[in-house]
Amino acid sequence: MGNTNKRRQFIKNSLLGGLGAALLAKTGFALSSKPDDGETSAVKNIKPLGFQWQTQDPFLFCVHHEDFFPTGNAQLGPNASLEGRNIGNDFHIKDGWRMYHGQTVPGFPGHPHRGFETITVVRKGMVDHSDSMGASGRYGDGDVQWMTAGNGIQHAEMFPLLKKDEPNTLELFQIWLNLPKSAKTAEPHYKMLWREDIPKIELTDNDGKKIKAEVIAGELSDHQAPTPPPNSWAAQQNHEVAIWNIYLEAGATWNMPKASKGVERSIYFYRGDKLMINEVTLENYHAADLEATANIQVKGGNEECHILVLQGKPIGEPVVQHGPFVMNTKAEIQKAFEDYQKTRFGGWPWSRYDMVHDPNKGRFAKHANGSEETKA
Repeated sequence: MGNTNKRRQFIKNSLLGGLGAALLAKTGFALSSKPDDGETSAVKNIKPLGFQWQTQDPFLFCVHHEDFFPTGNAQLGPNASLEGRNIGNDFHIKDGWRMYHGQTVPGFPGHPHRGFETITVVRKGMVDHSDSMGASGRYGDGDVQWMTAGNGIQHAEMFPLLKKDEPNTLELFQIWLNLPKSAKTAEPHYKMLWREDIPKIELTDNDGKKIKAEVIAGELSDHQAPTPPPNSWAAQQNHEVAIWNIYLEAGATWNMPKASKGVERSIYFYRGDKLMINEVTLENYHAADLEATANIQVKGGNEECHILVLQGKPIGEPVVQHGPFVMNTKAEIQKAFEDYQKTRFGGWPWSRYDMVHDPNKGRFAKHANGSEETKA
């Protein structure tokens, strides 16, 4: 950035942690679902969903972003007035969208991470990635970026409004997956799970109704997700990490496969009117923690229902989080801040912290080693 004050503001905002960590307040509460017969209930508790979704170990949290951006301008920002917005920290939905930490283009300019992984599942719209290793990319409309922050990285996540003649809707999940102590000092790494490579399953229930599933992590119905980054907790199959995005036709019934004892499993109901989990009703925009070894039947309501499933074997280590850093002790958090102040985790090799790419460029991923992937 040419302006020193703007550069300082970007660095200040970066310590908020970008997607997900921008709001650290806990949301929701637990409602016990007790079985009538003394047996273990399939539904352990129910909680409403706020901006930041509560998750279970090995996940840290999940955020669901949905913005109905207007047409784009020449700078790839909104072709609309920004008056009345808290530019630089705009999280209030106004006219159906937010600028987040962006000042010209919506999104999250360069900010640091250490000690965990970000999994960015983009259902609609595009994300421009740039990082301190010199890597970059543009992905969206079904693509997933899986980034291991490891020992420390800065990255920018901007939302270029590429369409000038129609609205630019953006919908994505960002999931934070913890790293065990042994991997928190791993070299940073990111991998693209292109939509063409993510298994998509179509099932039919006994009444002929359709169930569709995207297998982003783990295995479902003998379909294996793409391999995660090498240092991820999900890289070992016995950890049973799974991320499934499920679509139920109105009234469709899905029998969820069992997982092993000790595996944590949560279901997030983010679109539809209501959902039945065995005999328990889940209202729209609520989540339920489930007993992974129980027989679980999920039935859609009168509308098409969309759910996200997160599961995995717990890491079971102490978690200390401060903004963009997740470590095992307070001393390690302090060291993370000191290292970032000294090294900026490799610096910032780009001309601006809110870096966006050529508007004519398609989906691509350029890695730190110089290799490049391109998609139509």
